[in-house]
Amino acid sequence: MKNYIPIIWLALLCAGCGVSENTLEAPTATRPTIAATLSPSPTLKPSETPLPPPTKTFVPIAGVTLTQVNVRAGPSKANEPLGVIPANVSVEVIGKDLGGNWWLIVYPQAPMRHGWVTSEYVAVNDAPSVPVIKARSSAVVQQQVNVRSGPGVSFNSLGVLNVKDTVWLTGKDAAGAWLQIEFASGPQGKGWVNAAFMDATDIAALAIVSADNELIGTATPPNSTAATAPAERIAPEDGDSASAPAASVTLSLLGTRSFQYSSDVSSPMGDAEDWIQFVSSAESAAIRLECQGSESYIAEVIVEGKATQNLMCGETVLILTAPALTYVIRFQSAPMDGLQYTRFTTTVKLP
Repeated sequence: MKNYIPIIWLALLCAGCGVSENTLEAPTATRPTIAATLSPSPTLKPSETPLPPPTKTFVPIAGVTLTQVNVRAGPSKANEPLGVIPANVSVEVIGKDLGGNWWLIVYPQAPMRHGWVTSEYVAVNDAPSVPVIKARSSAVVQQQVNVRSGPGVSFNSLGVLNVKDTVWLTGKDAAGAWLQIEFASGPQGKGWVNAAFMDATDIAALAIVSADNELIGTATPPNSTAATAPAERIAPEDGDSASAPAASVTLSLLGTRSFQYSSDVSSPMGDAEDWIQFVSSAESAAIRLECQGSESYIAEVIVEGKATQNLMCGETVLILTAPALTYVIRFQSAPMDGLQYTRFTTTVKLP
């Protein structure tokens, strides 16, 4: 019992102890912060797009909203808004889209604990260090484009995508002229866009899908020898011509800076030639041509009815452009012995 008396006496002495008020510091005023510890994600709804979580070693980068900004479920204005962040609020940036037009931020209010905001309205301290979130093939919209219920202009319009929107690709049509994308309000959560208005990645690896969203073909592996072998196919007639090109795009340093178009031609049967055109406000444009199949083709740039530049598959050429002129690219299958079939992709970019 004697051993407990000093302890009890000490407790009685300290019972009246307190902390002097003048030892406390007033809290420093700071910006509101949107931050949270990333926790395991809940089960996704069918229309939601899963994204890979940031690696554990990546430290979120600080940013601040320059004005009121919407937080969306994906890197596109076509995605549903998850909420609004006021101006001058600190955020934690954990990723960006392929084009660097959207930031992925920590957003505890969202089901996935993160959301997307347009980079135009959020200043980030170290933007180059933000990792690109690329869970699958994606595309960045280069010119405002309709999302349709099927691969063609005859299908109903489901909505509109704006310049710099990013979409996830889920397939393509047989010609590669239309891309299937994830689109929550479309049939089975899908929609279709014209490939000519998209800057897309990994198109060759996309599955071939029907208008009814059924898988009808698979992509050829990039390293397969079949990718360069002539295919016994006939290109379907698509009805384009010099006066009615398959795609017509306006390029500008302040707007759409590039576009990509894919199609196929064949001879002596099928659609023998394709036409696309563009105008540009810049002084030059780079044109790259990629091909698969027969090497019997003619590709050229036509200005005011005259061929001014030949194009070769696998090469990039730089042409001088003038705002007052229209530039037409013609790709034609050249007849030889037997069926000739060539699939091509043309990419036009401003410097």
